Amino acid sequence: MSLAVNALSFRAGNVDILRGVSIAPLTQRLTGVLGPNGSGKSTLLRLLAGLATPSGGHVSLDNLALSHWRKRERAKRIALVEQQAATGLDLRVIDVVRLGRIPWRKAFAGQDAEDDQAVEQALEWTHLSHLRQRRWQHLSGGEQQRTQLARALAQSASELLLDEPTNHLDIHHQLELLELLKTLPARSVVALHDLNLAAMFCDRLILLDRGAVVADGAPAEVLTHQHILDVYGVDAQVTPDPLGGCTIAYRRLRGAGANTQGAGR
Repeated sequence: MSLAVNALSFRAGNVDILRGVSIAPLTQRLTGVLGPNGSGKSTLLRLLAGLATPSGGHVSLDNLALSHWRKRERAKRIALVEQQAATGLDLRVIDVVRLGRIPWRKAFAGQDAEDDQAVEQALEWTHLSHLRQRRWQHLSGGEQQRTQLARALAQSASELLLDEPTNHLDIHHQLELLELLKTLPARSVVALHDLNLAAMFCDRLILLDRGAVVADGAPAEVLTHQHILDVYGVDAQVTPDPLGGCTIAYRRLRGAGANTQGAGR
């Protein structure tokens, strides 16, 4: 089974961040969550992880509301990689990755062979084995991002949630990361800004705008000229890709004159 969302709402002060969002079970290998800044992507991921309490509706895992799951059991099933992960502690890469094994350890028990294997596999997947002894504070932004991904992978969860995981990564590592997610045994839900990367890698896309779902389906169904114009205010040319999905060339802002047309026209 998998995560699903029913009439989910979230309110912060007097602001509705999410409004009645319903999402059918997230059974696809890689689901992308799209939308402008402030559309509710990060909030949705935190609610899917059980780290925030909805104002209405609920998230379920295996047809059971997350509120009924024990925290440790939920952590064995759901791992979240957030946008910012800072620490004041002088941890090594391998120390951060080992944190992913906490839900699996018995009280007062140390690292066992299964933990070691999961950590080593996570380091290998993220190409961080050679940096295992490097201190967190000495890592680049991209290396820190990959270390947090390795920590989540070591968690051995069946549901992997990632909030803008391609931030701080060059194009090579962006492609490498998304290709990795396609091969993992876990189902991944990824918040992305790059529509072309989403079209290239995701099996399903969920487009948010002002806290509501505008479109949900295959990339070619979601990334239409009209949806991009309505949600982002950008005139774009959407071309079917013979290898699957589509390619998007941004032309100009809605209502802008010819002098503001961007590259890709």
